[in-house]
Amino acid sequence: MDIASIHNFYEKAVFSTVLDQCQHFPHLQDNDDVLADIACVALNRLPPRYIRHDVDLAFFQTEHERSESERAVMEAVEFAYGFVQARNAMRARR
Repeated sequence: MDIASIHNFYEKAVFSTVLDQCQHFPHLQDNDDVLADIACVALNRLPPRYIRHDVDLAFFQTEHERSESERAVMEAVEFAYGFVQARNAMRARR
């Protein structure tokens, strides 16, 4: 069984959105650990959608479902930026 091609459909979208949104947070742009934490928090807020090929899900989604997926990714990433920054600020105060 070839499982190397199996991945979460949301991973690429979340990684891309984290990097796109990073321009609004210049103090985080060079902090790969924090960006990875943000991606993890965002992915954990989304339902798992495992596929073998990106085209598999994209082909079967309606335009409405695609829009909802994009909205969900954006909301998850926005939440994750706030969450991770708040947690890091709390740690810094200790």
